[in-house]
Amino acid sequence: MLAIEEEDKKELYDYQKGAIDQIFDRIENQPVNYHLLYQLPTGGGKTVIFSEIVRRYIQEYNKKVVVLTHRIELSKQTSKMLRGFNVKNKVINSKVKDLPDQAEYMCFVAMVETLKNRLNDNKLEIDDIGLVIIDEAHYNSFRKLLSYFKNSFILGVTATPLSSNIKLPMKDNYNELIIGEAIKTLIEKGFLAKAETYSYDVGLGTLKIGINGDYTVKSSEALYSNLEMQEKLLFAYEEKSKGKKTLIFNNGINTSWYVYEMFREAGYPVRHLDNTHSNKERKEILKWFKNTPDAILSSVSILTTGFDEPSVETIILNRATRSLTLYFQMIGRGSRVLANKDKFTVIDLGNNVARFGLWSEPVDWQHIFRYPDFYLENIKDDEEIESNFVYEMPAQLRKKFEKTKDVSLNIEEIYDETIKRGLRSKVILERSLKQHTEMCVDNSEDAYEARMLAMELKDDIDSRIKRYSYCISKSTKNYRDWLAEDYFRKLRMNIVKEYQSS
Repeated sequence: MLAIEEEDKKELYDYQKGAIDQIFDRIENQPVNYHLLYQLPTGGGKTVIFSEIVRRYIQEYNKKVVVLTHRIELSKQTSKMLRGFNVKNKVINSKVKDLPDQAEYMCFVAMVETLKNRLNDNKLEIDDIGLVIIDEAHYNSFRKLLSYFKNSFILGVTATPLSSNIKLPMKDNYNELIIGEAIKTLIEKGFLAKAETYSYDVGLGTLKIGINGDYTVKSSEALYSNLEMQEKLLFAYEEKSKGKKTLIFNNGINTSWYVYEMFREAGYPVRHLDNTHSNKERKEILKWFKNTPDAILSSVSILTTGFDEPSVETIILNRATRSLTLYFQMIGRGSRVLANKDKFTVIDLGNNVARFGLWSEPVDWQHIFRYPDFYLENIKDDEEIESNFVYEMPAQLRKKFEKTKDVSLNIEEIYDETIKRGLRSKVILERSLKQHTEMCVDNSEDAYEARMLAMELKDDIDSRIKRYSYCISKSTKNYRDWLAEDYFRKLRMNIVKEYQSS
């Protein structure tokens, strides 16, 4: 039996105790080989919950437990948490080739591949393992081990019960899903920080979707490495996050290096981190990030799990994703609460909020668990998202057109009017060109200054062209690019003509 000193036990919150009671109800009343999945948002304390389950299970059943993780960092963190619950455990990593002392332990923490190798070599005695806990259960690498534990109770824990492999749904491996406390409730109770979210409209027409169902790194690199997107990132940071500790997520190492160089040249304290860094380099960079109040860390995937830095004040999604799991993981990195931190900033540069909804909005996890195909097939596509964009001129730019009373134009409204009157649709762009020409001329001293102002209208023009092309149902990127090019050429000509005639 495991000796537990009462004073060493961690204090559990009521919702955590409730979850543990629910899980033990299934352990006690379901078959020994039952597969149960438990969902709880990032920051809700999944590791705390299953550590107490391990402690209690060993005490009540006197059977061994295996905890599976998918990263070395998570193995170490899990082992440390278990020790905090007075559970003596052994980490089975690549250095552990033999297990001569396994009789001394009731709990083992292992990574999937390592454990698979030890099981194949018959190094681990598994007859007395009654409970297997799978952390980050949405990763499918764990499936290959389930056949070894046919007589064990399987408990998977995850923040997002949606498989990382669209062809291998979680409902095929688990009998039941138990839903934990929602993000909104955890915020209201003070366990998670509140996210203040700012979305910047971006065109994702050039992104390609790969075989895993998400955007390819190659197409993401091409889009997010270009100067326009880099400038949009810098603008968003300076507008909403300047001076705050900021974590930036990118989809590609080249993009992240570009981001690093841009912020460095702008004079901001910034570092770059990806999975090619050594353990020593990673520790040094993360230590710098922790100890630098206004630090900016540009990263690639590596910090989505197994990373906990509560002092992060801003999360920037400098990428698009179609993975609901990744979306929640990235934002979750900023949701930790501190004595002087009850809110954090999210800057979205990938239309992710439009695709998935706000981070704190309720999600029907039961429906997603039961019908993952339906959910995945109904994720909003980028064309639909972008068709709803309404461009709003930034305050800084609006000042440059202060002599113009109204700088907006409702393309859809004008399109309806035009069709009703039986006019050709090009009338819409002619009206838009007339307004833009007047704006540039009225707010300039000469033709050169007016043409410089016209260059600053690029986002407004792109937005109008996009809305116009949706109205006439010709929304291919090549067509829109041609229209925009033609529009700019005519705008510059109109400006010159206006000054020549005055």
